[in-house]
Order: sequence, then C-alpha cells, then structure tokens
Amino acid sequence: MNIPIPLVDLAAQHAQVAGEVAEGWAAVLERTAFVGGPQVAAFESEFAEYVGVPHCVGVGNGTDAIELALRALGIGPGDECVLPANTFIATAEAVVRAGATPVLVDCVEDTGLIDVAALEGVVTERTAAIIPVHLYGQAAQVELIRPIADRARAMIVEDAAQSQGARRNGRTTGSLGDIAATSFYPGKNLGAYGDGGAVMTADAHLAERVRLLGQHGSPSKYVHTEIGFNSRLDTLQAVVLSAKLRRLEAWNDARRLAAQRYGKLLHEVPGVTLPVVADGNEPVWHLYVVRVSDRDAVLERLHEKKIGAGVHYPFPLHLTKAFEHLGACGDFPVAERTAGEILSLPLFPEITPDQQERVVEALVEAVNA
Repeated sequence: MNIPIPLVDLAAQHAQVAGEVAEGWAAVLERTAFVGGPQVAAFESEFAEYVGVPHCVGVGNGTDAIELALRALGIGPGDECVLPANTFIATAEAVVRAGATPVLVDCVEDTGLIDVAALEGVVTERTAAIIPVHLYGQAAQVELIRPIADRARAMIVEDAAQSQGARRNGRTTGSLGDIAATSFYPGKNLGAYGDGGAVMTADAHLAERVRLLGQHGSPSKYVHTEIGFNSRLDTLQAVVLSAKLRRLEAWNDARRLAAQRYGKLLHEVPGVTLPVVADGNEPVWHLYVVRVSDRDAVLERLHEKKIGAGVHYPFPLHLTKAFEHLGACGDFPVAERTAGEILSLPLFPEITPDQQERVVEALVEAVNA
C-alpha cells in the first residue's frame, strides 16, 4: 500500500528543531515570560537582519500584520487600497478592517502575480496604498509599481506571507516597499506552531506606530494614547521561529531543488502547464502550482491515490460571497480562468525524489484519464 504524500509535511520539519524548541520552551516556562519575553525581541532582531531592514515588529498573525501596516500609515475610511483579485481573503479583509476600501486588479497569466500594467486603470487620487502579493513564493515587480505609486502619492504595502527568503533583483521580499507584512502560519516557509505574523519596515516611525497600535495603543503600562488592539507575537512562537529561521535558507534551497526536479519530470508532459519564474526573481517555492484542464477531476483522482494536492485559490476575491460587491464575473478574466486550472503539488524541504516521481506518475495518469 502506498504511503500518503502530504501537501506539506510539518512533522518532518518539527523533527529537525524539536530539541532546540523544547530547550527554548523550557527557558520560557522557567521565567514565565509568556508575553513579550526576551525571545520575542531576539527573533524580531534576527528576522529584521534576515530581511534586510532595520525594524521588525512581531504581531499575532498575518492578517493583523497587514491591518497594522495600513493603520500605521494612517490609511482608513475614504482611502482605497489596490490589490490583486487572486489572493487569500486576508489581504482584502485587512483593508476592510482598517476602514479602507479594497480595489481589485487582475493578475498576469504566466506567474499569477499582480498585473502592473492594469494598475494604471484603477489607481486614482483616492488610492492610498498598492498591496502587491508575493504569490506562491516569488516576488511581484515592486520596482515597476513604485513610479505608479509615487505619482498617486500612494504607499506600497507588501503582502509577503508566501515569500520568506525570496529575492527580486537581489533584494529580499519585505524590503521592497514602504512597509511589509508576513504570516508565520504553520504551513509557511517559516512557520510557527500556531498563528503569528510580523511587520517589517525601514521607517522607525512606522515601526513604532505598529508596535503601539498592536499593544492597545499603550506606550507604557496603563498609559493609552489612542485606541489600538491586542496583537503580539507569542513568546513560545518566537522560540520556534528563531530555531526555524536558522535553517530557512537550507530549507528554501531544498525547495528549489524539488522545484527543479518537478520541472524536469513534467517537462513537455501534455496537458500540464508548468509555473513560470519572472525575470529577476529568485523564488522560494512556497507552493509548486501547475495548471491543468478539468482541474477538480484531476484533484479528485490524485486524492484517490493518496497524493495531497491542493488549490490556492479556487475563487478570486470578487467571486466569494464576502466580496461579491468588488466585481462581477468577467471583470478579472485572467484570475477567473486560472482559478479553475491551478493545482498545487506536494512540496516541502524533505520531499524525496521517489515521492516526486510518484506524484508525477499519478498526475500524468489523472490528466490522461
């Protein structure tokens, strides 16, 4: 009987850091510094250095990270934030929670990244931010977005939740815009053992604003200068993240090798369109996303063979009930068409060549069934 191949193997990753995490957690328990312990500050410093920015503020999750970034910029009611239609709902959700209005734009077919050329048609005097999403582990073309943002006097807020360690033209995502948000959800390239997130920026004032807003608008205990909310990175999660961060480059390299193997195994396989890497990008392959026709049937056949494939994401934002007011069917044709074709194959640092061969064998059979 074939052993199931998961989409992501978190157990294999945990085995590599288990001893270090246990030791770190024991230190936290001994000191009982469960909120705001020294491990949080240590991780913030380590991750800021890794990204290449002076400031990192740990927060409760990736959605909060985007919202706090927007609030720190003073973005709220009356403002518009432009973002791609093909992203996880959290990107738009954070805009609404900040009081601003999301405005959608289509994606580029070969990469799924935000269509920079389409921005000119939607950016207006009300545009306060453009939020490029670094999708599937590769960076959006932020340097091409910059002049558009500058003309509109808008800020660039990176959604870097899927791209920890990815680089564009030699620069790490999280350092490309004015401020950036990331998620440490367990399945990310750098994942915690629960929810977590961070905001990164080169601007000391913005970092200070994020930290203030994320701790009840309080610069010191029982002093509250404004209304904020509670969103802080847990000390136990900071221990996990520091242990994993020390291994992230090696894990990302392993993901790149796995992506290369998929590329060779699937080269010229009829009915399977391979992912494309944009010029200037060094991706980290958070996901390996191919495109196939009759995707749902293919996915079902893979699951029958115990292959843990997935879909990221099956519906563009405007085709969800929550955001149906942002557009009608046909408004974002590329995002709509590709949403019915995209298929995420199992990929994690520990995946073996034999496992990938099984995945490809099952995929070819499923496509040709």
